[in-house]
Amino acid sequence: MNRTAVITGAGSGVGRAVALALAKQNWQLVLLGRTKAALEETARLTGLTAEQVLVHGCDIGRVDDVNGMARTVLEKFKTVDALVNAAGTNAPKRALEVLSFADYHSMIDTNLHGAYYCVQAFLPQMRERKTGTIVNIVSDAGKQASPKAGPGYVVSKFGLAGLTQAINAEERGNGVRACAVFPGNIDTPLLDKRPIPPPAEARARMMLPEDIAECVLLAINLPPRAIVEELIVRPR
Repeated sequence: MNRTAVITGAGSGVGRAVALALAKQNWQLVLLGRTKAALEETARLTGLTAEQVLVHGCDIGRVDDVNGMARTVLEKFKTVDALVNAAGTNAPKRALEVLSFADYHSMIDTNLHGAYYCVQAFLPQMRERKTGTIVNIVSDAGKQASPKAGPGYVVSKFGLAGLTQAINAEERGNGVRACAVFPGNIDTPLLDKRPIPPPAEARARMMLPEDIAECVLLAINLPPRAIVEELIVRPR
């Protein structure tokens, strides 16, 4: 039986790494993001056929976009076995003193609302089938606030951690499980949005997106009787 995963933020970073890792395990994939060219490159890298992968440009911060996307996904693949919320954003001017309302709402819309909309779009068929895994890529900023992350990012990530807990509290009896992954520093394009992007020598000491993809595989591939509720992973 073919298994299908929906991945947000699949055009780069952790989302792309998760897509490539799942493709190696013969999953059918739905690749979501705002930049279609980046998603198409991810699809090419997976080596999957057009029947096995769906590229769908989607602003997950807009509930109507998410609902329309979900209808397309379920028409094509019928079921979704895993949802990986890997999309995330931040802003260079992120401190309380300089954070704009526009940047704040952009972070909340992408990092939190988008994940919630996607959960609500695919949870009903998981609940009905009594199976499904949802993995939310949070951040260690979802455990402890820091000036490095900024308040908008921190608020969104604490919310995403709470959403993960709520899914497990309400849905484990329905066969659905959720995992929150809390990574430390990862060398991804999101680093370029820091007020001062880290130099190459600092990036070399960070984790790679592939490391986080391995955490996602662990959460998804565990026997259905087990739930990894949280994973904290940092550079050694």
